[in-house]
Amino acid sequence: MGIQHITAFAEKKVTWLELFYDLLFVAAVSKASHVLLHVENGSIPAEYLTKFVLIFVPIWWAWVGQTLFVNRFGQDISSHRIFLIIQLFFVLIMTASLSVNFDQTYIPFFIGYVGLRAMTAIQYLSVHKKEAAHRKITAHYLGSRFWIGLLISSFSLFFDSWIRYAVLYAGIAVDILIPLIGRKYLVKTPINTYHLLERFSLFTLILLGESVISILAVLQSSYWNWQSIVFASMTFLLIIAMWWQYFENLEKKVNKNIQTVGQTIIYGHLVIYLSMCMIAASIQLLFLEQLKHSFMLFFIFGSVLLYFLSTSLVFHKFRHVDQRLGIYHLALFLGLLGGFFILDLFVLVPNYMIIGEIMLFFVVYAKLTS
Repeated sequence: MGIQHITAFAEKKVTWLELFYDLLFVAAVSKASHVLLHVENGSIPAEYLTKFVLIFVPIWWAWVGQTLFVNRFGQDISSHRIFLIIQLFFVLIMTASLSVNFDQTYIPFFIGYVGLRAMTAIQYLSVHKKEAAHRKITAHYLGSRFWIGLLISSFSLFFDSWIRYAVLYAGIAVDILIPLIGRKYLVKTPINTYHLLERFSLFTLILLGESVISILAVLQSSYWNWQSIVFASMTFLLIIAMWWQYFENLEKKVNKNIQTVGQTIIYGHLVIYLSMCMIAASIQLLFLEQLKHSFMLFFIFGSVLLYFLSTSLVFHKFRHVDQRLGIYHLALFLGLLGGFFILDLFVLVPNYMIIGEIMLFFVVYAKLTS
């Protein structure tokens, strides 16, 4: 990562408009998560698993793009507020168009996503004239190169069928790779670590909210009996443990006084967010017993494994050196999760016991890492 410590670090305050910007993404995240609730013959079809990722990635990248601009160059001034307010309109268009049937809503989705990314690129080009030295070079690089991905995605309008989506996501892929390709420029204009971690943690709260909604769905979809009460209780403790592990690390274990490009935070959180959506969907699907036992186990334990590995990677890079986890911690967590998985694979246990096992894993994970 090329991390280097600094003695002084200016904290960048998250503005109220940024928080309002996040609020509009709640509906988009919820729509993406609900794709995972499509069940056919006891499993989630590969088509819907793929669509979930394809829907979520543009949401994540549109949010990340604006967040990084604000992190490096944003100011709470009228001109920057106007840019952000215009983007809010494009967020609404994109969110309203999100659907598993892309063909019917493709044009509004394209307008919303491309509008968001174009506004971010324009912002970079507008500030680069006022910046100097490395900051000027970085702003020009990002502002000019992001148009490459947008141009590629725009060619999708000339195609039909699967080719349209291949071209669209080829452009999105190029867009996502631009910061990685231009890392030599970005390393000279590091992100504000304190602000970036705060922004990503706020988005994490949105994803935890999806799990809370899953608890409500569980309580509202059945008669109140001891099984549903135990399941809801275990799920509640699971969410608290996830919250505890993530935010205790963020507040007490992470060294925010460092300068870095921040790409571990950015791309690592994509996997964190995908896994959190999968865990939220697992809660409902496990309780309703709509999935085959083996598929359910692979889905829920796979989701937890993704979350564990991605959070471990992100926090390991930024934890104080003397508080970083060792190999024996990794072996313990993987052994615990793997042990529960193997047990459930051969022994048919009630759904509240499976969610209890996941809860216990997160309690141990929170206890030993915070």
